Amino acid sequence: MKTWLDKWDPEDEAFWSSTGSKIAWRTLTITTLTLILSFASWFMMSVIAVKLPGLGFRFTKDQLFWLTAIPGLAAGFLRIIHTFILPIFGTRHVVSIATLIKLIPVIGIGFAVMDINTPFWVFAVLAFTTGFGGGDFSSYMPSTSLFFPKRLKGTALGIQAGIGNFGVSVAQFVTPLIISVSIYGAASDFTSIDHKEAIVVFQNASIEKQKEVFASLDPEVQARILTNVKKTITDSVSASIKSEDKVILFASLPVKAKAKAIANANPKMAEKILNEISPKNTAVKNTEIYLQSAAFWYAPFLILLSIISWFYLRSIPMKASIKEQMDIFSNKHTWYCTITYVMTFGTFAGLSAAFPLMIKFLYGDFPNAPDPLVYAFYGPLIGSASRIAFGFVADKVGGAILTTITGLGILAGAIILVTQGLVAPISMEQFPLFVAVILGMFFFTGIGNAGTFRQYPIIFAENQRQAAGVIGWTAAIAAFGPFIFSKLIGNNLSANGTVNQFFIGVAIFTILATGINWWFYNRKGCEKPS
Repeated sequence: MKTWLDKWDPEDEAFWSSTGSKIAWRTLTITTLTLILSFASWFMMSVIAVKLPGLGFRFTKDQLFWLTAIPGLAAGFLRIIHTFILPIFGTRHVVSIATLIKLIPVIGIGFAVMDINTPFWVFAVLAFTTGFGGGDFSSYMPSTSLFFPKRLKGTALGIQAGIGNFGVSVAQFVTPLIISVSIYGAASDFTSIDHKEAIVVFQNASIEKQKEVFASLDPEVQARILTNVKKTITDSVSASIKSEDKVILFASLPVKAKAKAIANANPKMAEKILNEISPKNTAVKNTEIYLQSAAFWYAPFLILLSIISWFYLRSIPMKASIKEQMDIFSNKHTWYCTITYVMTFGTFAGLSAAFPLMIKFLYGDFPNAPDPLVYAFYGPLIGSASRIAFGFVADKVGGAILTTITGLGILAGAIILVTQGLVAPISMEQFPLFVAVILGMFFFTGIGNAGTFRQYPIIFAENQRQAAGVIGWTAAIAAFGPFIFSKLIGNNLSANGTVNQFFIGVAIFTILATGINWWFYNRKGCEKPS
């Protein structure tokens, strides 16, 4: 079957009407459907990681954030590769093969979560392979850019990127539903701890019984449990009892602090401790789930779409070696566009990966703590929808003004999160505003993602191959967003239990990126109005 088209000139009205339009829209439809699965499989670890402790995996907070960070690291490197392979192999081969190889992470993770003895390094490797999905963007989007005439590029790119981004919401929305369905393998017992009921357990149990149970634990486990209590509290109690003995220290803690320390331990360990203290307690909740289904359900869709891609996609005759494509790096606007896209898509992807664990570790200590997966999918959903909606707006008013508005919106969100104490909370009353601000930031990232992708074909209008290359390159660097957000947020939480420093950094970077966009692309008399 023929791969390369004989001719492609979408700016020729006669060609577009007779032949080009049908091929372009068919290509957009197929690649967009596959891109949904690309994003969904890329972010599936961000929702699966939240559930691992409840199954009995004894991963630390830092390790869980690593699992959500690694896919971003992988996608960034893989997008760099995807940036240069499209002119060499063409749309048909790239999309078909890229769709098929995502079977590796979805099958691998499905089997890994079925065995609680699976070591962390295996999960880390599998998390890296989920980056296959994240890498696709940097060849799919340049491909779409080449298939459409200039007047429709913003619309086409907005549709593909926006609908493709829905894949993040698909992963975060489908997971809570699909884990109740058996696709393959036995159910696992998922354990969660009710903080309020844990307090009741300690209120009703004797100090001697608490000492007896805590003393039976391995010293390393004791130390790990005590790290769940704020250092100021443990230091104060230790000074007042004039002892650093872990058992005496634990028994002397305030009831709420003890309950928090146990409830925030590994759920299986917490279950054992609470059941020994009070065998008939109501703090321990056990449900059967099929976490493997959160990975396995992708498999049939990936196989189907890889077959469809092979038989129905064609490639544009635009071949260039990797060396020839390197010319984008001698253009200063490649670097300016990279900074602005890190602000828009980097923030979207970073928040998508970190949002569930932020909810868990910032607000999970409070009574009636929220389920992260109930809220997590709304952010990517809003960001994806605004990207689609404002793709049409960008075609009318230009992309630069939308990118500037995005910068102001993200900056305002970061300032509110820090000044209102929303990422250093003291009560659940702050949670609704926290969610509202994060969702607002998602909304603005969608506007910016539409705006930036309208800008690039205009900024690089003299060379559409360069424009396609810049789209791939900027997307590659912005794909490090999940890695940057997850690692820095995880480090902040481990160090002091807040995320203030991180969002101060976001505010500073946003000012830089917005200033660059305004100066070169948005102000009156700018160098490249777009």
